[in-house]
Amino acid sequence: MMKLSFSKNRINLIHSFGISRSSNDYYDIIYVYIIDRDLIGRGEAAPSKRYGESSELILSVLESGIQVPENYQSREHLWDFLKPQLRKIASLEAAVNMAVWDLSTQKQNIPLYKSFGFENTTLPKTSYTISIGKLDELDSKLEESKKCSILKVKLGTPHNDREIIKHIRRKTNNLIRIDANEGWDYKTAKKMVFWLADQNVELIEQPFPALNLEDTKKLRSISPLPLVADENSVTSNDLNSLKDVFDGINIKLMKCGSLDEALKMIQMAKELDFKIMLGCMVESSVGITAAAHLSSQCDYVDLDGNLLIKDDPYNGVKIESGRLKLSLLNPGLGIQLKTKKLGLL
Repeated sequence: MMKLSFSKNRINLIHSFGISRSSNDYYDIIYVYIIDRDLIGRGEAAPSKRYGESSELILSVLESGIQVPENYQSREHLWDFLKPQLRKIASLEAAVNMAVWDLSTQKQNIPLYKSFGFENTTLPKTSYTISIGKLDELDSKLEESKKCSILKVKLGTPHNDREIIKHIRRKTNNLIRIDANEGWDYKTAKKMVFWLADQNVELIEQPFPALNLEDTKKLRSISPLPLVADENSVTSNDLNSLKDVFDGINIKLMKCGSLDEALKMIQMAKELDFKIMLGCMVESSVGITAAAHLSSQCDYVDLDGNLLIKDDPYNGVKIESGRLKLSLLNPGLGIQLKTKKLGLL
């Protein structure tokens, strides 16, 4: 008989994770398990306050009881049965959807990417995030980043943005992607885009608050660097309105709510001629590995959440020479529990 279970888990960061609007030393995430005989489908919810979600909200829904069908004919049938019970909480939807796909592809004995019709030959390189924090912590963060050859640098500080980049450039000339996390005003951004263009920077993500499309469009008209939407790019419903405003979009499972929606966003982005970034929250290897199965379809990959934490309880996607590497053999998501801990499966 099928059942659904869940477990809250605290993941602790190697360094405080700071962005323009917040800083955290840990995150509470929720694992969801769909158990069918001897198979376990796993999923992960990493909620973000930016989108009005929290682990407490997710637990309140799960603890109220999620019904599972006695029988189901297909993956689609199982997902259609479960989704209406999740109260439109995107990160919870993402977790349950991952678990459904994981279970389904384990039953088929194929890796998830094969179910999508994708290849797993040479996957893209992922960036490694240098978050906002004390300047004297930059060297140790850069040391941690050496497994990756691309840096994603968080900016949007009141006064230190240039100093952060100058310090990094004294240590490495690795390619940089900038993420301002809605932290700039137009005057700042206008100066920064030209200065950053001379610093081996590839792109700028979300320079302004999501409601400020007017300044974004104006900045794009003069910027030597492409602009990528993150907080503006939540689901496929957002994409048409971004066409003349951004050059690319960032897709995250925790924002869009499912692998199905992410696939739809990838297809739609290609039709609209957007560059595609595949991103993440701070997550363990469950969520990161699920997203990695989409990575062959994307131009930029930022799947490093599991590299930023001390105590990842799962094994999954690996990094080799800066590139994502998925198992060719393991069915489903291809993850295994490595740390036995109460409630984790």
